[in-house]
Amino acid sequence: MELPPDFLLFIAIGFAAQLVDGALGMAYGVTASTLLLGFGVPPAVSSATVHAAECFTTGTSAISHHAFGNIDRKLFRRLLLPGVLGAGIGAYLLTAIDGDALKPWIAGYLLLMGVIILFKAFKELVPREVTSHVSTVGFIGAFLDAIGGGGWGPIVATNLIARGHELRLTVGSVNAVEFFVTLTASIVFLVTMGFSHIGIVVGLAIGGVLAAPLGAWLIRFVKPRVLMPFVGLLVIGLSLRTLYKTFAG
Repeated sequence: MELPPDFLLFIAIGFAAQLVDGALGMAYGVTASTLLLGFGVPPAVSSATVHAAECFTTGTSAISHHAFGNIDRKLFRRLLLPGVLGAGIGAYLLTAIDGDALKPWIAGYLLLMGVIILFKAFKELVPREVTSHVSTVGFIGAFLDAIGGGGWGPIVATNLIARGHELRLTVGSVNAVEFFVTLTASIVFLVTMGFSHIGIVVGLAIGGVLAAPLGAWLIRFVKPRVLMPFVGLLVIGLSLRTLYKTFAG
């Protein structure tokens, strides 16, 4: 395998994207894709390589969160099967449905959830176990992630955090299930669409694997009142960016 000229750059992008994802439970794909596009990688190549690299990064992140005790086993089980089903169906349908047409609707939903999180960040949060509609949120999050090229973390983690589930356990559990969601989608994409640009994938994967334990460690020391405003603003900013690109283009 011949390494691309910017191999070290791809490692750095993978590291930065996974550090964000590991600490916030979301935004690996958005962060990595945005950075790759900014450095001139074509959109189609960016999407394919990020999805493939996530198989490595999410697996390492899941192991790290398990080691640090960040996983709620009950929440993990409730998200796992719906997430796998949603990812498989979404990835298969992507070849027949225009995923770009769904992006404004996804962005609108995420914008609303970002506002809710930002609002809750300045209120007294009473942690509680979220038990209702967990499977539905997992299926929808995985389905839209496969169709739209991202959204598992923002949709699922954002929903659970906004409804009061403990931040650390939400991030750890959502990251752990994401490995199976990403693996399912990647297998379907590989079978139906093929795969190339392995050098970029390896670079992103190396950077992500190196950053995953650090992200899982950081989440243990970040207080919800400090992190939640950043999560809310991040979701709002990314959603507004998606809406602007959709309607401005």
